[in-house]
This record gives sequence, C-alpha cells and structure tokens, in this order.
Amino acid sequence: MADRKTAPARPPEPADGGGSSADADSSGVAVLDRAFALLGAFGQDDNSLSLAELARRTDLYKSTVLRLLAALEHGGFVRRLSDGQYAIGPAPLRLATIYQRSFQVGPAVEPLLKQLSADTGETASFYVRHGDARIALYRWEPARSVRAAVAVGQQYALRQGASGKVLCAFSEDRSAGFEAIRARAWADSYGEREPDTASVAAPVLAADGRAHGAIAISGPRIRLSPPTTMLAACQAVLGAAREATRLLGGDVARLDAASRALSPDQFSGGA
Repeated sequence: MADRKTAPARPPEPADGGGSSADADSSGVAVLDRAFALLGAFGQDDNSLSLAELARRTDLYKSTVLRLLAALEHGGFVRRLSDGQYAIGPAPLRLATIYQRSFQVGPAVEPLLKQLSADTGETASFYVRHGDARIALYRWEPARSVRAAVAVGQQYALRQGASGKVLCAFSEDRSAGFEAIRARAWADSYGEREPDTASVAAPVLAADGRAHGAIAISGPRIRLSPPTTMLAACQAVLGAAREATRLLGGDVARLDAASRALSPDQFSGGA
C-alpha cells in the first residue's frame, strides 16, 4: 500500500498565547476599538447602562463586554454601581480637562461668554471642530427658564447650526459651499439642529486666518427670529469674537469689517 501524505504539523503557539507581532497589533487595535465602542455607547442622557444594554448597543457578546468593562473600571473609565449597572467613571473628566486646557483659549473665552450671555439673555458657547463634528468646549447659560440647551463635551453635527457652518468656512480644508460665510465672517441658523432653536456665530481667528473655534449664541427661535433681534445678537457675537481674536493674537480686521457691514435685511428670520 502506498504511503499516504500527511499535512505538515502546525507550529506550536507561543507560550504567552500571542501570535506574530502583526497579529498582536491587530488584536490590540481590535480590543481598543471595542473599548471605545463601549464608552461611546453612553449617550448624553444615560446616567447608567446595564450589561445587556451595552452588549446590545455595541453588538458584542456579554462575556466580551464584561471583560472590557473590568479593564475600563480598573482604569477609572467606568464604574460599577450597586444595582449592577455601569456608569462613566472619573478618568474621562480628567482627560476632558486636559483637552480643554490644550486649546489655551479658556481664560480668554470664558469671561466673554459670560458677558455675551448677560448682554443677549441667551446661551453663549464656544465650539471647536473635531473631524466631522463640532464640540462645545465652553458654555454660559442665562438665568431665564426658557433657553437653548448646549452640553459641554457633546458632539454635534458639523454642517448644521451657525457655529458648525462657521467652523466649516474657516477650517484648514476650506470646506466647499461656505464661501459666502467665509466672506461675511458670520453665520445664522433657524431650526437646523432643533426646530425651535435659532443661533448666530462668528469665528475666533488665529494669525493665519484659520479659526481657533466659533463663538455662538443660541436661544428659542421665537425670540431670535425678528431680524432686528438677530442683528443685535450678531453684533454682540462679532464683538465677543473680535475681543477673543485680539486676546489670542489674531487679526481683527475681518471681524471689524463684518460688524460694519451688518444690516437688518441680511436676516430673514428663517422664512
């Protein structure tokens, strides 16, 4: 009988359970992706989530979620509550503070937002671009009970809302379709992100003409829709953006020209 050929023996796995360096890198990236997915599963209104809900939102096995949660809990990124649910831990707050400080605009911007909110009676915010989203780094809300809600650290759609359009117009990639906003140095919006909210924004400019970010006010659409009201709001926003630009060493000429060119017929009230 002819000898049968046998398949070559597979080399034994390394004692540490790892594969090649490429395999190890891929595995490490996958673990990080899943961990980030778990953190991203928490929404703005989620105080806590169960293991089952985290597994559902991330499409991961419960056993995988449980292992990742243990690692995240050890690092302070999540915490396990007495009822067995999971909540965000303190570590992201520390990183958010470092993130805010890295922009080095807080000392210049925060007092201006406080004054802007007091002058207009509306919510004043400072946004930065983060990829295809915008994030509110700082915010000051008025004392009045009916106001626009802006969550610090929350990601919002980049191409919606006045601040998003300003960030597109003055970003490094010079996004197409925003030439008019780039020319006039401000943007308004009516009901783009929330149907009952209106806003107006202007850039805080660096020396090279790009934007550090955008200062905006937002409030109920019914209050801000009258053209004369939005005109006054835009003047106030441009004034705050000008002062922030000056404090950060940018060229204020563009914002000065924008303020001089304002007129009521530039505001339609969202009609």
